[in-house]
Amino acid sequence: MTDRLHASAPRLDPRLYQIATLTGLLIYGVTALRFELTPAFVGFTLGGVLATQYLCTRLWKLPAFDPRSALISGLSLCLLLRTNAPGLAALAAAVAIASKFVLRTRGKHVFNPTNLGLVAMMLATGRVWVSPGQWGNVAFFGFLMACLGGMVVNRAARSDVTYAFLGAYLAILFGRALWLGQPMSIPLHQLQNGAFLLFTFFMISDPKTTPDSRAGRILFAVLVAAGAGWVQFGLFRTNGLLWSLALFAMTVPLIDRLLPGRRYQWRPALAPAATEKGTLHETRAPGRAAAVGAALARSRP
Repeated sequence: MTDRLHASAPRLDPRLYQIATLTGLLIYGVTALRFELTPAFVGFTLGGVLATQYLCTRLWKLPAFDPRSALISGLSLCLLLRTNAPGLAALAAAVAIASKFVLRTRGKHVFNPTNLGLVAMMLATGRVWVSPGQWGNVAFFGFLMACLGGMVVNRAARSDVTYAFLGAYLAILFGRALWLGQPMSIPLHQLQNGAFLLFTFFMISDPKTTPDSRAGRILFAVLVAAGAGWVQFGLFRTNGLLWSLALFAMTVPLIDRLLPGRRYQWRPALAPAATEKGTLHETRAPGRAAAVGAALARSRP
């Protein structure tokens, strides 16, 4: 009986927690920390992701418009992307969301939308840059606690890739400091920026673009951490995390072939009558409601 109750109990969609966290951080940054964000910039960015999501939903004939993932991408772009042209912010938003629909392999999109939007615009225009955000200790540690709390509350299915990346990247930073005889305050300072937290908890942990198996996700996380260290300390380039993720995202289809696993799906948006029957009904007696839910899950980018 207990197993049945747990199987049918509704769970909070982790995207709702992420949206609330990012929205709170954006409001705090604009009001208290004076982030250099104009209303036009925020409006163009959020309007761009929602409009593109809606347009692609219609073009690809999906059964319903779902703004949740698009909002996460838009809020992340607001926190990271900087440009003097609001139109470029809207273009970055469109590129990010459209990539989910266009750049796909074996039913899943290749790149994290925020990551691709940033990298593509930096490469193509030269008028877009990434701001790690001068948040101060209060905002940084508050956001860190919110991110960790979200992983605990939602029992995120991709927390293993976050832990693996943190372990590998921290080993690189602190190992390099020990090798060079640097004080530990240097790698600690390198970690205390908002871009690192957004990357760790919202980009590399994206369940729709990480490998399907746990072994594959751990391998992927180590590759991204190593690539970021090489870009930052070998090539002496900024934004090593973003460049590395964009590069190794293209290896995910190969990793999935070598280390196959179960494909992640967001909770399907079922009709009220179907929702009341719960997950247990869907797995034990796959009727019309379960079939509709499965079809929605397969078609949703």
